[in-house]
Amino acid sequence: MTALVLLAEAPALPLHAAGKYVAGAYIVFVAIILIYVAIMARRLTRNQREIAELRRELLAREAAQSAADDRPPVAAEEVAPR
Repeated sequence: MTALVLLAEAPALPLHAAGKYVAGAYIVFVAIILIYVAIMARRLTRNQREIAELRRELLAREAAQSAADDRPPVAAEEVAPR
């Protein structure tokens, strides 16, 4: 309760003095968002690379299995449609 009273009685910063704090807060906010977007882009790139690698392994496995069974190989479009 006393903290609320002290906060209510505290003087506000004048607008000319508060501007640099507001600008600093915006800069920190934008920096955090840019860092987050960079991390998500890196994860997306890594996931796409892993999916492509798994798709190649699956196609190789299907080709080896079809060669062993004397079947025609499976087309890439049949395995992973877009």
